[in-house]
Amino acid sequence: MIGPIRQGARRGLCALLVCAGLSGCAVLFEDKTPQATDADMAALSFVSTDPPSLTLVTSISNRDNSGAHSALIINGPERVVFNPAGSWRHPLAPEQGDFHRNFSPAMEKWFFDYHARSTYRIRAQTVEVPMAVAAQALEAARNSGSVPPAQCTRAITEILDDLPGFEGFGVTWWPLRASARFADLPGVTTVLYTDDSPDDWSDLDLEFND
Repeated sequence: MIGPIRQGARRGLCALLVCAGLSGCAVLFEDKTPQATDADMAALSFVSTDPPSLTLVTSISNRDNSGAHSALIINGPERVVFNPAGSWRHPLAPEQGDFHRNFSPAMEKWFFDYHARSTYRIRAQTVEVPMAVAAQALEAARNSGSVPPAQCTRAITEILDDLPGFEGFGVTWWPLRASARFADLPGVTTVLYTDDSPDDWSDLDLEFND
């Protein structure tokens, strides 16, 4: 399933991680954003009415088709994103470690729009899971802390490999290898996000309305 081409404004306030290299992630902007306090984390959350699910997000280079970065959207007791070794930020998505709360559909759209551009396309693969599995993934992501650079896929696949129904998934450092394994899970749906906006962030819109 191919998603629409994402054009025009990308909304947000902070830097993101543009993913580069064969197995990991390169910070394009220096991240000076402080970690959220416990009060910040408690203040904002989003609970979806959609079935519980896990979405593996893979950034793919349009230059050489290499995998560049992985993130994991978890829709369980609440909707969050685990963006290991990433520098994507928004004040309405408070973060501790690489775990962001309040990941509403509007925040997700901004997240995809921000990552997809002329140099990268984004593959989002979703599988429905029991609520208990989503809750276990959420807790593991919350407890992962800040992941070192270039270890985004390793951190995510360590979580997946421990989940019921994902036995034998295996741990890998390679985004496309993780994506291929995820594609083999029963019931996976895939959306591809593309965008022809420039790679220099000249199109940034600093307003965000959730």
